[in-house]
Amino acid sequence: MATAEHALSFPEADHARDRNLVRRWLFVVALLIVAMVVLGGATRLTHSGLSITEWQPIHGVVPPLDASGWQEEFQKYQQIPEFKLVNPAMTLDAFKGIYWFEWAHRMLGRLIGLVLVVPLIFFWATGRIERTLIPKLVAIFALGGVQSAIGWWMVASGLADRTDVSQYRLAVHLAFACGILAYLLWVARGLGHTFLDVPTRLRRIAAAIVALVFLQVFLGGIVAGLDAGLVSNTWPLMDGSLLPDGLFVQAPWWRNPFENPLTAQFDHRLVAYAIFVMAIVQLAQSRGTGFARRAATIVGIVTVQAGLGVATILTSVPLWLALLHQFVAIGLLSYAVLNLRSMMPERPAGATLVAA
Repeated sequence: MATAEHALSFPEADHARDRNLVRRWLFVVALLIVAMVVLGGATRLTHSGLSITEWQPIHGVVPPLDASGWQEEFQKYQQIPEFKLVNPAMTLDAFKGIYWFEWAHRMLGRLIGLVLVVPLIFFWATGRIERTLIPKLVAIFALGGVQSAIGWWMVASGLADRTDVSQYRLAVHLAFACGILAYLLWVARGLGHTFLDVPTRLRRIAAAIVALVFLQVFLGGIVAGLDAGLVSNTWPLMDGSLLPDGLFVQAPWWRNPFENPLTAQFDHRLVAYAIFVMAIVQLAQSRGTGFARRAATIVGIVTVQAGLGVATILTSVPLWLALLHQFVAIGLLSYAVLNLRSMMPERPAGATLVAA
């Protein structure tokens, strides 16, 4: 005959198992979002984003299957300014090369939606999701829908009056994707078991690093949208100067960070330096605490990322290096968010607070 103690332990064990299962599922979704961001970067850098000129959530799953289908898609592309003004000599075979990047990007987005919603319905229906977690998961799914709309809003900007998508909309699309990733990681980390009890000053520095990395991601979208990585290929100076000429040639002045390629790259460099300095400050402030190793890891990731950024500039933005630079940036953001979440003072259900 089972004792009362055993009877009470089974629900607790089931709760821990379900919580761990949900957490692993969220981390899988997070990995898919990372892949989505990197593939989006490849789509941008190969100028493939306007190759599919319509948004068809159902029909768009099936790519062209025969010669007539490919010719139909190519004819649609031939109607937009990018083809007429930039690629008038493009062949059908060359069009296929850019089409597959955009198609894969959209398909991965659909896959993420399925990987998110199907387990969500299953876990919810079988009672594996605790009540307080349901609104957060529904919010993540809703944000994914908003992101799809932002993606089409971005593409639409390049179909009529421009030969490329708006750098503003591109930056919003990228930053919003990273925001979803950060929130998903935040929720998943909240289902963990240990949280660091650290001084308030460290928590503030960690929050500042997350904010700066988010700003850098947005600025990276502006740089990509303007092809600003190509305007100056020297470091540490920009064309032999700390303050290159032409930073504020546009009026009004506030347009320069978003529309002047030289200013966009200059600002991107400045924020990179600020992140590096803040990471060093965090490491110095964390001496003698349980956070020192994590702070050192952040310094290491920031150093690698800065090196990749410099190498990307010096080599005139080769595709593989630019994508590696973007991948490490997403890794830095993810690690910074996870560590900030681990330092929060509140104590989520089932978590253990560990003194630093």
